[in-house]
Amino acid sequence: MRRAVMGRCTLLALGLAIGSIASAQAASTLETVRARGAVICGVNQGVAGFSAPDSRGEYRGLDVDYCRALAAAVLGDAAKVRFVPTSSQNRFTMLQSGEIDVLARNATQTLMRDTALGLNMAGVNFYDGQGFLVRRNSGVTSARQLDGATVCTQPGTTSELNLADYFRANNMRLNVVLIERPDEFVAAYNSGRCDAMTQDSSQLASYRVTALSDPDNHIILPERISKEPLGPMVRHGDDQWFDIVKWVLTGLIDAEEQGITQANIDAKLRDPNPTVQRMLGVTPGYGRALGLDEAWLVNAIRAVGNYGESFERNLGSGSPIGLPRGLNDLWTRGGLMYALPLR
Repeated sequence: MRRAVMGRCTLLALGLAIGSIASAQAASTLETVRARGAVICGVNQGVAGFSAPDSRGEYRGLDVDYCRALAAAVLGDAAKVRFVPTSSQNRFTMLQSGEIDVLARNATQTLMRDTALGLNMAGVNFYDGQGFLVRRNSGVTSARQLDGATVCTQPGTTSELNLADYFRANNMRLNVVLIERPDEFVAAYNSGRCDAMTQDSSQLASYRVTALSDPDNHIILPERISKEPLGPMVRHGDDQWFDIVKWVLTGLIDAEEQGITQANIDAKLRDPNPTVQRMLGVTPGYGRALGLDEAWLVNAIRAVGNYGESFERNLGSGSPIGLPRGLNDLWTRGGLMYALPLR
């Protein structure tokens, strides 16, 4: 009996010790960010609409807006963010090693990345699917006509794996050209080295408008050969930071659901709607639950607007890319964007 009691005590002590370690780890990223005075955000090397420097060298895009919103929520200032360009080869190791605090790089969320790579998926900020871009004058109108084609894609991506799966499943011959840097990847296609290039369809639409000399001579084929749920990621072992990264994203989506914008947020602070009061910190406790100021979401929305505003500015009607909302519209309008309840 005594041995059993001692065993239970030992297990209890071990559980308390593990809990203490977990608690210490949970606060580590937030404490590091506050001590540093900046969020370090890993972004793409250059895909217009998601993350790319403008003519003044300022990063712009949907993922960039998210990073600024995160900095505003955590530090009260959207300018307190450092953008670190990452490649398809080094993005995950940089997150795992702590070189970046969050990866917001239109990266696909998958089982192996969630488990074997030790990453946590903090929600989806863009629902995508892999497609093919070809020259209009090639006469190709379907991906099934690419048998024997030379196709450019980037190494270390789900695009590389999906491409091989699609050609194998359809008994088609494939010649692959793997090029890591986006500018070199597009240049290879531009030069005629590839018959087609494959990537997330949103990226192909971006390249078509911003990087090809004659956009009208290039088309995106109708097939989508994969599901590509894209969104921010953090490393395992820090639940508080994971919660913050996740709820900043869902807060921006919820803001659109509730009609809260950059322009009307001061008026919304006086809105008697209980949901809006919780979101904007009028009803206290929700910021404290995250370890943040009660105005965390107010600061984020003031910095970049709600999800819909960011989408339209960077990828939609207010951008050269001109993508329709489609799956990325709110669930109330037939899309998949559905915010978790903030309560």
